Amino acid sequence: MMHLAMYDTSVSMGTGTPYLARVSPIPNYSYDRDMNLDVAAYDVLRAVFPTQSDYFTTRFNAARQADPPLGEPGPEGWSRSIGETAARNIINARANDGSANNAGYTASNTAGQWRPTGSGAAVGPNWGNVKPFALTSGSQFRPSLPGGFSTVSAMLSSSAYAAQVNDVKRLGSATAPKTDRNDDQTQLAFFWANDVSGTYKPPGQLFEHTQIVASQRATDTPRLFALVAMAMADASIAAWDAKFNTSIDLWRPETAIAEPQDDGNSATMPNSAWRPLSVDRNGVRFSPPFPAYVSGHATFAGAWAGVMKRYYGTDAISFAATTEDPNAAGVTRSFSSFSAAATENARSRVYLGVHYQWDADAGLTTGDAVANRVFSTYLR
Repeated sequence: MMHLAMYDTSVSMGTGTPYLARVSPIPNYSYDRDMNLDVAAYDVLRAVFPTQSDYFTTRFNAARQADPPLGEPGPEGWSRSIGETAARNIINARANDGSANNAGYTASNTAGQWRPTGSGAAVGPNWGNVKPFALTSGSQFRPSLPGGFSTVSAMLSSSAYAAQVNDVKRLGSATAPKTDRNDDQTQLAFFWANDVSGTYKPPGQLFEHTQIVASQRATDTPRLFALVAMAMADASIAAWDAKFNTSIDLWRPETAIAEPQDDGNSATMPNSAWRPLSVDRNGVRFSPPFPAYVSGHATFAGAWAGVMKRYYGTDAISFAATTEDPNAAGVTRSFSSFSAAATENARSRVYLGVHYQWDADAGLTTGDAVANRVFSTYLR
């Protein structure tokens, strides 16, 4: 919402196709572009996060200390009405979009189906029904069920399922030896995690990587950030649709591996002591509190890389990436392409012990489909 309001502000003062509408200036007023961009962001943020209004006000005032004075109509008058109107447009457009639906989720004890793992109740079970920004629905690019199986029983009894479970069982264990998961794989698992409170979470990390690339390539950012924001917002809706709105709400690896319940597959051996590498600030091992399929990280990564390579006209752009995860403090990782970063991001979830590889693969494919829809249809 914030980046689309800023984008519509930008094109109203320049060129391009708006997301919602071009805002007409008030006659005889002058308009400072940066001031109106900040106003658009400020107004949206206060509307979406009203309890943090004072924080945003402090930051806004600090940023705008050098503004030209707001005056009466005339040659010396300045207005921020374009930013205000663009913000109001997106706030009104997103009213009743389904994002406030906090209805609960009834977990299942059926083998293969997700249930809480100790990290809390299901988060966002209705998010797949939120009105998208660019997609026709959250299910527009819904992937097939895990492994392409039509039922949970067919999945559980398959050799493909056993291979998925045993892969993460070996590579994603908290106690995996270096002969199974080497130091670099452990580092990249935490580098991409950003699951714990106090980090910018996966979309925030990808926004920072967008900023890194945009800065080194002198990019005019409102359109790029709006495209990335749209794609990742719709990626979240598409991922949560796949997690909660299908017949398989896939259980996390720690449940599949540690529970004594028989999955009916002789190729998987339960281990009640198994825990994932993933760990919070208190040293507690955990899995995120929602189904495994598809991976949200992978879907965000696929959407991000899909926009970036289409925007710049090439995938082969090198950059140094950063993280806020406390278990990878100060770590940077370098990539020669957007796709390479996205692929590593997706695979990291297996090393962290919280996803299967098919969660990652389906997430990347879904995210790229979302990116293609966003880039080819909007903000031209």
